[in-house]
Amino acid sequence: MDFTIPEDLEMVRRTARDYFNDRILPVVDKIEEEDEIPPELIKELAEMGFFGLPFPEKYGGVGIGELGYCLVLEELGAAAPFGNLIGAHTGIGAMSIYLGGTEEQKMKYLPDLCAGKKIAAFGLTEPSAGSDAANLQTTAVRKGDKFIINGSKQWITNGNIADVIIVYAVTDKALGARGGVTAFIVEKTFPGFKVGKIDQKMGLRGSHTAELIFEDMEVPAENVLGEFGAGFVTAMKALDVGRIGLAGGAVGGAQKLLEMSIQWAQQRVQFGQPIANNQAIQWMLVDMATKIHAARLMTYNAAWKMDQGQKCTREAAMVKLYASEMACEVADMAVQIHGGIGYMKEYRIERAYRDTRILKIYEGTNEIQKLVIARELLKAGK
Repeated sequence: MDFTIPEDLEMVRRTARDYFNDRILPVVDKIEEEDEIPPELIKELAEMGFFGLPFPEKYGGVGIGELGYCLVLEELGAAAPFGNLIGAHTGIGAMSIYLGGTEEQKMKYLPDLCAGKKIAAFGLTEPSAGSDAANLQTTAVRKGDKFIINGSKQWITNGNIADVIIVYAVTDKALGARGGVTAFIVEKTFPGFKVGKIDQKMGLRGSHTAELIFEDMEVPAENVLGEFGAGFVTAMKALDVGRIGLAGGAVGGAQKLLEMSIQWAQQRVQFGQPIANNQAIQWMLVDMATKIHAARLMTYNAAWKMDQGQKCTREAAMVKLYASEMACEVADMAVQIHGGIGYMKEYRIERAYRDTRILKIYEGTNEIQKLVIARELLKAGK
């Protein structure tokens, strides 16, 4: 077994790390205050290929696969809004086209998405369809050479800035998730599409989620994503990819909190000595480091399996479950180590605590991950 990261992927990781330190870290406070990622940084990320990392060069991507993609998200993990922007665009938005689209659809949409000329979003969640993703109410009805879509989506990351949205709609209610849901490639210029309210969230300032509304929205028939009726399958495949990428970001964010906690413990003096000399603090640091190490190896393994073309639904659910729980535990311990200062809004520990909490909810709640894992275990019998 060789756990060495290939040199080409290490070079990409170093590039991401340098960019984070030089360009992102100096402006994270401004992003938090203004709730906006500077457009010039999005442009820079696009020029560096960050929006097309896992996709083959044939479609304009960088071609570093899921493992390379996770390594980059790990470096960006300490700046949650950036990981969220790229994750929604790449891991589940554009990825839906790559996994489920026809060759013509891939050639039409992926080059601009990989280049960051257009931003993608993933439109699955609705007021009645969160964890119960099969309970969609948005409908699509064929009318000549078009489909007419009615309904709405909520909490869609990148929804207010997306040029291309993958919209999942019911095309045969009697069939339900097994053949009755179809995915559509929707462009923001299609008649009947509009953005509703932009959400005010606990954290992730700079990364926006929005309501999407479809009122007799017209979608050309050729924009059915892949096979008619196979939308739910495409959504689940894309979420496998997204969950592994989410774990990569969780590992990176937790690693930064560990580093900040070590530094603080060594410089904070109480009772005449650094608090790092206290066993209680040392054990928290040990727990943080051990959990991060485990999550990192799980993430790399799941990403490697995906790059090998192996089915990894179980591993994707496991790593999403474990890494998100780990990140929340690490954030809580980081606040505890920092004490009162960790609770103050002007310090990044408090922000990380808020940003991290969503990891256990989106891309499938952790309760849903347990159902997925249990189903896979029982199916395999091992």
